[in-house]
Amino acid sequence: MAFMVKSMVGGQLKNLTGGLGGEEKSENEKSPAEAQGMTREEYEEYQRQLVEEKMERDAQFAQRKAERATFRSHFRDKYRLPKNETDDNQIQLVGGDVELPKELAKMIEQDNEEEEEKNSVIGQLSNIQNLDLDSLKDKASATLEDLKQSAEKCAMM
Repeated sequence: MAFMVKSMVGGQLKNLTGGLGGEEKSENEKSPAEAQGMTREEYEEYQRQLVEEKMERDAQFAQRKAERATFRSHFRDKYRLPKNETDDNQIQLVGGDVELPKELAKMIEQDNEEEEEKNSVIGQLSNIQNLDLDSLKDKASATLEDLKQSAEKCAMM
């Protein structure tokens, strides 16, 4: 009830005086620092820390995005796919020189090793259909053993 009377009379009184006498804070209106239970200096320091933490999080997030973009661009180069402008922009936003995380670098290294194995002669032989590589190895080792035994028996050697 007191609130209604105060709002009705207070509004009329402000109109009558023209807003002179400054603004008086009511009991419920507090500054943000007082609402948090801090002094003004503590509140400003708290706000500054929040801003710094947000900037650090944003920088870490941008770094991770750039690492992923580097990873994608690596595979685009490897498989000769068209480049993506957003990936290039993310890399440039961080500074242009982005190193891959250790886990991603290991994955790329393993992938390169697998590609090298596939491109080798034995890798190409394994791609041929109806060719049993294990039986071929067994036959080759058996032939070598036979040659060694026959060389031992040979009087000329």
